[in-house]
Amino acid sequence: MTFTKPGQLVTGGLVAAAVVFLACGPVYGDLPPLPLLAGATLLLIAAVDVVLAFVLRPRVQRKPGVEPVEALTAARAVALAKASSLAGAIMAGGWIGLLGYLLPMLGTVNAAQSDTVAAVIGLVSAAALIGAGLWLEHCLRNPDEPDEDDEEE
Repeated sequence: MTFTKPGQLVTGGLVAAAVVFLACGPVYGDLPPLPLLAGATLLLIAAVDVVLAFVLRPRVQRKPGVEPVEALTAARAVALAKASSLAGAIMAGGWIGLLGYLLPMLGTVNAAQSDTVAAVIGLVSAAALIGAGLWLEHCLRNPDEPDEDDEEE
């Protein structure tokens, strides 16, 4: 398994932004208002990632007095980390696409104002999920293996 590359996150975010922006045009008027904390649920997953990072990091680094992490547990945590960062990127792209659609309508459509606040909260939550996923992935790097950057040179 390779480490998450920025290009993967950017691509997922850009595709999601384009899809949401284009989908909003024909259906936005038929949708109910967004709940204010719709995107904040991503913060729960980000919190789990951060807690796992702090719990597993000393175990991966084989600190004295700490039981080493099992390989299967580490692999599952890496899969969670990669999924979290990619899901965060896709959700951030979705919120950016929605904001791109809503911002020009702020002064004319009443629902756009509350939906914009919900989209900003969602975007911040998605950014937190990206950061937490990447931090967890970083904490799970095997200290005995060389960095990928060193191998490419």
